[in-house]
Amino acid sequence: MEITVPAPGQLNCGGRTYRCALGHGGIVGDKVEGDGGTPVGAYPLRRVLYRPDRLDIPATGLPVEKIAPDRGWCDDPAHPDYNRQVQLPFSASHEELWRQDAVYDVIVILGHNDDPPVPGKGSAIFMHVARPDYEPTEGCVALTLEDLLEILAKCRPGDVIRINPPDTGSSPRK
Repeated sequence: MEITVPAPGQLNCGGRTYRCALGHGGIVGDKVEGDGGTPVGAYPLRRVLYRPDRLDIPATGLPVEKIAPDRGWCDDPAHPDYNRQVQLPFSASHEELWRQDAVYDVIVILGHNDDPPVPGKGSAIFMHVARPDYEPTEGCVALTLEDLLEILAKCRPGDVIRINPPDTGSSPRK
């Protein structure tokens, strides 16, 4: 199955269109760490992480892991664990996966810049839970919890998300 983001704010899956939030930097053709852009491209859905204290294991054909309070994601391009899950405490720059808000209650790890990671080309590009007002992300794709769980129920290994450049008559930001 292919999930598509044909335009900002839209995600298509299984014949249905969902509202989504994207990065505050827009859809970008050349992702750079910290630019807030959602990268153009097709990315495999690697695995799902979830908060077991907040919800039951999501129904999906993808591999699923529990998030623990000591888990983070390295976003330091100079560190050997760049764009990888890490255990906290962690001395380099990182995101905490066990957040107080609900944004990371369910995370789909996307295969962006991970095989192998190229320093500075972007880290922690996920599909995750949107804030109630669909506030822009730091580069991820975000949906309501209900929509994300509905999509995950359709997902299997080998599925991809395709993020298309905006159809504005001009090319994506370089």
